[in-house]
Amino acid sequence: MTTGHWSLDDRLERILREVPFEVPPGTAAVHVKLSYDRSQGVLDLGCGAPDGFRGWSGGARDEYTITRDWATPGYLPGEPEPGTWNVWLRLHRIPPQGLDYTLDITCERVAPPEPVVAEPPHGERPPRRDIPDVGGLRWFAGDFHAHTVHSDGSLTIAELAELAHGRGLDFLAVTDHNTVSHHPWLGKIDRGIHLLPGQEVTTDRGHANVFGDVGWVDFRRPVDSWHDHADRAGGVMSINHPLGGDCAWLQPIERRPRVAEVWHSGWWDRRWGAPLAWADAWRDDVIVIGGSDFHKHGSDGLPGAPTTWVLAEGAAPGTDTVLDAVKAGRTAVSAGPDAPLLLRLGDELLALDAGGLVLVRPDGTRQVVRGERALLPAIDGPHRLETHENEVIALCA
Repeated sequence: MTTGHWSLDDRLERILREVPFEVPPGTAAVHVKLSYDRSQGVLDLGCGAPDGFRGWSGGARDEYTITRDWATPGYLPGEPEPGTWNVWLRLHRIPPQGLDYTLDITCERVAPPEPVVAEPPHGERPPRRDIPDVGGLRWFAGDFHAHTVHSDGSLTIAELAELAHGRGLDFLAVTDHNTVSHHPWLGKIDRGIHLLPGQEVTTDRGHANVFGDVGWVDFRRPVDSWHDHADRAGGVMSINHPLGGDCAWLQPIERRPRVAEVWHSGWWDRRWGAPLAWADAWRDDVIVIGGSDFHKHGSDGLPGAPTTWVLAEGAAPGTDTVLDAVKAGRTAVSAGPDAPLLLRLGDELLALDAGGLVLVRPDGTRQVVRGERALLPAIDGPHRLETHENEVIALCA
């Protein structure tokens, strides 16, 4: 057992700390339990091994188990290789008086049985909206930000997929914090929805999603390295909820990503124009996406609130085709899968279920939408739908 004390000075000096321990040959399971007074502070928990990253659960868990065949969600199963391992502790919140902690670490010769997880029943999907194809491409509805039990969400991957499928989504990015332990499971979940691999690279000064099967992105490194990692591996990086309270984007970065989660479920009052102003200031060619940031029922938005639409190849969405569409800027965002929608069809815009709303063009001109299915002329640049009170209803590239 290891006991210690972290001070506020410790946090300011170096926020991520490593507590080393030895794993002897023949170990079948590694178990770590962290104890501290949660009413006083927050310690984020993770694990590194001689061969590298073995998992992260942040402040969502106080303990984890790693075996050859299974691991606690957030952590990577595999042979517990002998040598020096490290418990990772990020000093997320340390009060002025400091914070005592205890680590109980055991290396077991016999692995415990894997916990049994029940499968949710499979339900129906709502009917698809009547949206025309464009030059052989098809519009798909999705969500680029959601969490499971592999970080601080409450649902299993199957439960989350079933919920998103029942909401009428075609794809969902699963973006658990600082881990890729969920990635191997995504392709095994057959719920009538494509699950896109992602990870929310999470720090105290901002969050970013990296989409694609790109391997683990090291959140400990400078932000520009995240962007470089995504580019080298064919992925996409987006800035998350840049105005999001205590997780707003404050990180220094030299090469700004084009993609940004401008519409987050935390944009409660969409008459507030700051997210649009931020996007204009970030880059003049920003690619707008949206994310519910779903964690659990009653917290954040449901999957698809907001919904991001991508114009992609194929009869069904896939990771490569969805990301290709995002890279090309073929995106639109609505408040939900069935909400008023604005889509670009070449030189025209299709406004669906938008009668009485106001179309705002990039040059500032405005036009009232007449009818529930209207074709309107488009110009270069982003368009949006608003109410008469300037509440944002839909965004379109």
